[in-house]
Amino acid sequence: MSGQEAPVPAPIDRFIGVIELTAAGFLAAVTAITFISVLLRYFFSWSIPDAYDMSALLLGTLIFWGMAGAGYRGDHITVDLLWSASSRTLQRTMDIFANLVTLGSMAVFTWMMALKVIDTRQDNVLTFDLRQPVWIYYALAWFGLLAAVALMVIRLARLLTAPERLASRLPADMIE
Repeated sequence: MSGQEAPVPAPIDRFIGVIELTAAGFLAAVTAITFISVLLRYFFSWSIPDAYDMSALLLGTLIFWGMAGAGYRGDHITVDLLWSASSRTLQRTMDIFANLVTLGSMAVFTWMMALKVIDTRQDNVLTFDLRQPVWIYYALAWFGLLAAVALMVIRLARLLTAPERLASRLPADMIE
């Protein structure tokens, strides 16, 4: 170590790190449920009740929470042929426009998912074995979409004011 301590991350950076770690936690949960279920089925001919439903619902939740991190980092699939051939000013303009379009789409998606959570709760949809309410899983996914909108707003603000702050950092560095 060079004797210098790492700079303390800003609260917003810690918030971003927590969102990314939450997505990682859901990934760990889906992986654990699947792995344990397979082991139990193979060795004991027994399965975890609702393992399929829980893993499928948590996988959707994981995807929505992962969208938050990917949207903030800009790590999603892109086609940069025109962007890479453009000037810095045009690149920044394209980035801002693309983020505005993505933010608008994500906001509408979040609104529609909120309506789905409400409908699912009102319809009393339950899992097959344990009769767990499905709306709880949908609400967890909806929180991931809310996080995605929040991170898209942060990304847009940083694109407008401090684009150098969008450099990738490890999530663990942000919450320590």
